[in-house]
Amino acid sequence: MQIVKTSNELETKQLAGRLAKHVKPGMTILLEGELGAGKTTFTKGFAEGLGIDRVIKSPTYTLIREYTQGRLPLYHMDLYRLEDTGAEEMGLDEYFEGDGVCVIEWGSVVKEELPTEHLLIEIKTALENMDNRELMLTAVGQQYEQLLKELENERRD
Repeated sequence: MQIVKTSNELETKQLAGRLAKHVKPGMTILLEGELGAGKTTFTKGFAEGLGIDRVIKSPTYTLIREYTQGRLPLYHMDLYRLEDTGAEEMGLDEYFEGDGVCVIEWGSVVKEELPTEHLLIEIKTALENMDNRELMLTAVGQQYEQLLKELENERRD
């Protein structure tokens, strides 16, 4: 596990952009945190790191937004609204096994539908200043452990 602290939106986006440079097709990143913690802000920086220049919006009502013009396709999902219904019929496996990378907000509401291997990023904000964030990055699986090593090596350089 790595813990990274950021003090503003730009730093959060920069961290996400650096991470995006190391992801491979078929990877899944789960973002957890309270409303307003910075999950969509993180995704915006991640998209920039992939070379996507479209406006990134939260997919709260559409559930999935696809961005295909970057280094890898980005499948941005917000599964919060599936808390009561589940995701069995949505065909999420096609995204998880596809040629892009999935960034999933609120994946915990449908844990059983998600890949067992993934990168979990828990975002917490400081009560005294909502711009201060603590991001806990937890790798589940060997390729995600390698991903965190690459990110850590880049931060040291």
